[in-house]
Amino acid sequence: MTSIDWAKVRSDFPILAQQVNGRPLLYLDNAASSQKPRAVIDALVKYYEHDNANVHRGLHELSSRATDAFEGARTKVARYLGAESAEEIIFTRGTTEGINLVANTWGVANVKAGDVILLTEMEHHSNLVPWQLLAEKVGARLRFIPVADDGSLALDRLGELLTPEVKLFAFVQVSNSLGTINPAAELCRAARAVGAVTLVDGAQSAGHMPVNVRELGCDFYAFSGHKICAPTGIGALWGRRELLEKMPPWHGGGEMIVSVTYERATYKQPPHKFEAGTPNIAGAVGLGAAIDYLEAIGRQNIFDHGAELTERAVKHLGEIPGIRVLGPMHRGALAAFHAEWAHPHDLTTFANEHGLALRGGHHCTQPLMRKLKLPGTTRASFYFYNTADEVDRMAAILRDARKFFDR
Repeated sequence: MTSIDWAKVRSDFPILAQQVNGRPLLYLDNAASSQKPRAVIDALVKYYEHDNANVHRGLHELSSRATDAFEGARTKVARYLGAESAEEIIFTRGTTEGINLVANTWGVANVKAGDVILLTEMEHHSNLVPWQLLAEKVGARLRFIPVADDGSLALDRLGELLTPEVKLFAFVQVSNSLGTINPAAELCRAARAVGAVTLVDGAQSAGHMPVNVRELGCDFYAFSGHKICAPTGIGALWGRRELLEKMPPWHGGGEMIVSVTYERATYKQPPHKFEAGTPNIAGAVGLGAAIDYLEAIGRQNIFDHGAELTERAVKHLGEIPGIRVLGPMHRGALAAFHAEWAHPHDLTTFANEHGLALRGGHHCTQPLMRKLKLPGTTRASFYFYNTADEVDRMAAILRDARKFFDR
């Protein structure tokens, strides 16, 4: 790992300097949403103070500058994901909208009655409900790769489940509730061998590890900006150009058209075909600034730092009686656990009173929680601005929580 002054990096995040309930803020809810560095905040302020205008449609100076910033951000996203072209990048509100876009365009056009949509048992609702809706609409069937006892995918079942009936295989790269890092490239190769299209949910991976969509061999990849230090309400969908060109539009409106009569319309080429109306211009500018910031640190450095913090957290948690950590040993930057002495909501409330932000509940993976026979879990999730000292403080607060709830 390249030597990084993590304390200096942390100082880039003004929100982390505050106190909550009289205690220094200990923010360990990064899997839900990350904090924003000064560079991203400044980029948003600069845009609104100097360049704010609508894009593509105006010939005046502000519109030109806004368009350059907006399309410049698209180029940065393409580079960040290893895409062949910026024209393969569609701006969305986030991972959820990216997946719904694929379901309602490629899915409606290509998935037919009797086809199979293959998912995994660890999917976030955002990579489950859109496929349920599509299957109900067209008469397709859903099939699931089980989660093994250790929190990994039961890959020994892949051969019997990933058959030529499978039209689409959609899966999460890093589980938001277990931390499992799935072998995305291997899964995509297996899908190609049976002619299935693949979609990778990159919500928990895009900001934590190197990602190259060409090396993964997937067909679609979606992620959210707010989990990688960018503003909320912005994300991106990457798709193979040959697929995007054949997909029908989803939303209709301005910007995505070439010509409109009262009876019909013709549409632009991707990506603009899928970006009807005024986009989230400031969000895209912020996303571009976040990508610049992350690339200056290095995603491998971010991954290695997260792995160290997570290993430390899992060790601490394993030493607290009555706590069971879920998920495999090799995991993303989060530790989800069940405390037999407290409900997740009660435990996270106690933590908040001590300035510690955790997440408690089903984490939008209700079917998985039912499989695990748990009402939910408590999750600590880390990012590069977190420290080893914070992990130790979390452990101390949880030890105090056990004493409190065991009274």
